[in-house]
Amino acid sequence: MEDLELMRYITIGLYLPTGSVLHRLDPRTKILGIGVLIIAIVLSPSVTGLFLALVCILGFIAKAKIPMALALGGLRPTLPILLFIAFLQLLFGWGALTGASCQELWGIWIIKITTCSVLSVFSMILRLVSMILLTGLLTMTSTISELTHGIESLLHPFRRLGLPAHELAMVFTIALRFVPTLAEELEKLLKAQSARGADIRLGSNPVQRVRHFLPVLVPLFLVTLRRGDTLAEAMEARGYTGSLGRTRFVQLKMSPNDILALALIAVLVGGLFLFPFRVFDNAFLSLMSKVAGY
Repeated sequence: MEDLELMRYITIGLYLPTGSVLHRLDPRTKILGIGVLIIAIVLSPSVTGLFLALVCILGFIAKAKIPMALALGGLRPTLPILLFIAFLQLLFGWGALTGASCQELWGIWIIKITTCSVLSVFSMILRLVSMILLTGLLTMTSTISELTHGIESLLHPFRRLGLPAHELAMVFTIALRFVPTLAEELEKLLKAQSARGADIRLGSNPVQRVRHFLPVLVPLFLVTLRRGDTLAEAMEARGYTGSLGRTRFVQLKMSPNDILALALIAVLVGGLFLFPFRVFDNAFLSLMSKVAGY
């Protein structure tokens, strides 16, 4: 039954009140900082830089007093997808480095494994792992209310352009809030189907696994629609009308710690692009070539 315990592996949408320095930061600081970090990680061209960024992210998790096992456990549901993408990228060289001295390690027909394709696999895994950890860090250090106020405050200047800041913040936080709720519903459905003798976890190929999960996906879809309908009725019964005529009880104010945190993020992002990490990448490529006998 351990394979059906989904809640222990869901970190996105989970809030963990540890009272750390990161918890006390302004939500706008955390949203901006993590958003800029994710963009920098996506655009960073160096595998060495991505590895050091991942080390820094693990340091942020430790600073937030979040158990490392809990944070890393959120990667488990994505492992099959990560391995599948990495396998395809390794065989066909998707996203391989351009302009680098690549050596072919093994090849047959259209399948070619080169030193650059191996490096690109590491790059892809580091990017995805870092983004998942950063997203989990944001939700584990911020309540839903804080995220709502932070997003609305950041989008407020764009209201002059007709952007519904409050409504967008509400939609985003509701979607984030229902991630653990839907995971809990899926866990209940899986256990109920398994108790009735349904073969859910077994299957020799992905097609069989999808067929086994169909009896679970249909009721999950219905439960999601029912919860959305209930939420809409509850908001309507409470007189929710959006941002029209609403005032703010919570006033966000940045502290010196917020300025220091943003400066630290700026230094980290600047280092990812300005430091010559390519030297270490090329050294790694040369080492792989020597090991392969080139």
